[in-house]
Amino acid sequence: MRRVAVTGIGVVSPLGCGAQEVYRNALAGRSGIRRLDAPFADRLVAPLAASAAFDGAAHFEPPQLRMLDRFSQMALFAANQALAASRNDLSTVDRSRAGVFVGTGMGGTLSMDDGYQTLYREGSDRIKPFTVLLGMHSAAAAWIGIEHDLRGANLTYSTACSSSAVAIGEAWLRVGSGELDFAIAGGAEAPLSCGSLKAWEALHTLASIDVQDPSASCKPFSKNRSGMVLGEGAAMLVLESWDDALARGAPVHGEVIGYGLSNDAGHITRPSVQGQTAAMRAALRAAAIDASAVDAINAHGTGTQANDSTETAAIKAVFGARAHHIPISATKAMHGHLLGAAGALECVLSLLAMQHAVALPTLHLVVPDAECDLDYVPNTARQEVAARTMLSNSFAFGGTNAVLVLRAA
Repeated sequence: MRRVAVTGIGVVSPLGCGAQEVYRNALAGRSGIRRLDAPFADRLVAPLAASAAFDGAAHFEPPQLRMLDRFSQMALFAANQALAASRNDLSTVDRSRAGVFVGTGMGGTLSMDDGYQTLYREGSDRIKPFTVLLGMHSAAAAWIGIEHDLRGANLTYSTACSSSAVAIGEAWLRVGSGELDFAIAGGAEAPLSCGSLKAWEALHTLASIDVQDPSASCKPFSKNRSGMVLGEGAAMLVLESWDDALARGAPVHGEVIGYGLSNDAGHITRPSVQGQTAAMRAALRAAAIDASAVDAINAHGTGTQANDSTETAAIKAVFGARAHHIPISATKAMHGHLLGAAGALECVLSLLAMQHAVALPTLHLVVPDAECDLDYVPNTARQEVAARTMLSNSFAFGGTNAVLVLRAA
């Protein structure tokens, strides 16, 4: 298995655009969660969202924009940003050995919601002619491949909240095996439509509003946590052979060294300690390291009662007594839950945290929970954390658990 370097990062998120802006805001403990400013907000029980300040019209010409749902706009922008940051003009790359791997849970849900509104609410018999092309889950990956003439594997993964972690892991496998020399991998999600939010609301998994501070509504691992807050955005990474990256003097943010998958095969929404434990252990085996080599963890940490207690128990099962001495960050308290794009954004934040020797904070953790008694780096970033190896956990409805093992550059 070849070493695989991360040489470029692109991000559109509730914490900003670009790796450095996103990292600065995460380091400062700023929350991108707000009261939702939308015409339909008064129809929601808890009108909260983590929106990205992104205007597609500023980056794409009108003819192209008409073919891109918001999730594809953000994915393509982040991919372009990552490619530019990698300083690879692709002139020396065999395009047939260059791939695209994208995760999304809901695809072009804004375009589909708009089509349904036109059809059912407005009573029209016609909807936009490109609705299928806008809404299909594979659209973002397709456009990235088209934009950069990447003719290798072009794959889309939809495993709910673990989608983009799966995409990065699958890209790592192909670059590491030598099947591909180069890949753009990550995820994108734009789920903030009325229909989508009402559907999530019906599951009773969304956070209630913190009346004193709406931006503090997502409280992972805190006893008074009430649920998650949906967010939007995209995060893309350039993965390439370590030797190729060094040969061309590429910037290296770190490397992916392992990837583990498991399936709960139990309940479609209730998480499983056994399933999460199995994914973490599989990732460690793939990385050929022992649990003692892990210095930090980016938790899935959604802020729901079930997830946070289950994940805590799973971490204890894998790391034993040492679990209490590993810094664990739950960054969804800041950027919300980007569903299929969450794993990619958290992978980016993990790499940047290691690069700067920092453990990012878990915000709003004020009320301790006896079931969640690990070191979650409460409220303030921790400096001088010499983390060389880190896990990034992504667990999903449906039971697909994906864990990435990352190493500092």
